[in-house]
Amino acid sequence: MTVKLAVNRRIAGIAAVSALAVTLAACGGGRGGEETTAPAGTGGAGTTAAPETTDGADETDAREAGSDLSGNLAGAGASSMEKAQNAWMAEFMGINPDVIVSYDPGGSGAGRTQFVEGTVQYAGSDSAMSAEEIEAGMARCGGSEVIELPLYLSPIAVGFNLSGIDSVNLSPDTLAGIFTGEITNWNDPAIAADNEDLELPDLQIIPVNRSDKSGTTDNFTDYLEKAAPSVWTYEASDVWPLEGTQAGAQTSGVKQILSSTEGAIGYLDASQADGLGTVAVGVGDEFVAYSPEAAARVLEVSELTEDSTDFRLTYSLARDTTESGTYPIVLVAYTIACEQYENAEDAELVKSYLTYVASEEGQAVAARPDVAGIAPLSDSVRELVMNAVDQISAG
Repeated sequence: MTVKLAVNRRIAGIAAVSALAVTLAACGGGRGGEETTAPAGTGGAGTTAAPETTDGADETDAREAGSDLSGNLAGAGASSMEKAQNAWMAEFMGINPDVIVSYDPGGSGAGRTQFVEGTVQYAGSDSAMSAEEIEAGMARCGGSEVIELPLYLSPIAVGFNLSGIDSVNLSPDTLAGIFTGEITNWNDPAIAADNEDLELPDLQIIPVNRSDKSGTTDNFTDYLEKAAPSVWTYEASDVWPLEGTQAGAQTSGVKQILSSTEGAIGYLDASQADGLGTVAVGVGDEFVAYSPEAAARVLEVSELTEDSTDFRLTYSLARDTTESGTYPIVLVAYTIACEQYENAEDAELVKSYLTYVASEEGQAVAARPDVAGIAPLSDSVRELVMNAVDQISAG
């Protein structure tokens, strides 16, 4: 029953978007010469393979949603979402050849700032907006609600560079000890205790963190605070709390340091952990490697935050879970938008794009291992998301 309701809501939203597109086309609406350039790799032939779909009706719905769309849609935010955004943009622009979508992966903090300032129509963020940001966002949205939707659920990989070693087990306390600087060598007894059958090198550990304001940092420090409170005594923050560390700007900067530095260990979105060794983290009596399935289980055992609304679907993640098969170092990247836009074309484009991203087809594109490997939305979460997307309109 829930599945049927979710699908019906999506189809209803799609029909509304199509009708709005026809009306605007007749009126010749536009944004008056504003020019937006699509990022490299999201446009031209052969940059993104067409997705394999298992739901023909869903594909038809998504394509019908944008058949008459035109204009420019700009987003900015979390670098963790870059691969998924590139795939979503390429597919959406393939469906809608008269639309140009761009996404600047400059970081969650930068994305939220650009959204509040009105320089982009939507943003991606690895952490929920603060009360102050929501207030500023409502002013940017003409007094209407700010929308926050969990459209991207992905594991955060703890990647490392050790010659000949692809996987290491680390308990929460041991992992926290590495990033506080208390554990400084790879053959430390605490690491050896988690890896009895592994020959660990006598090599200095080089922890690597993000240098910029980052939702990935916020999620990783939130995990350390909740899963290892006796070792990690700092509060969760999107700014790394320790000074004098090795640091890289954005996901790409962390990846570059990890790839080039023997003994390095750091955190980054799992979609960009290829070529690195990765950590299986201690959960209860077992060690769990990251995977979309293990990440998805976290949302199943987590609850919405106390300040969540029908428009802001923000979660309090169960970082300290002991549920078997659960990988607790995950990030939920929220897509931020307005309930109402001053410009009708903006409302039309944002509503249609988010309808596609939330659809089974859109989620399946980003779930592919060669794209981002996200955990797709469940039908129950998709229903909540589409209830909010359906409300997007021009004020």
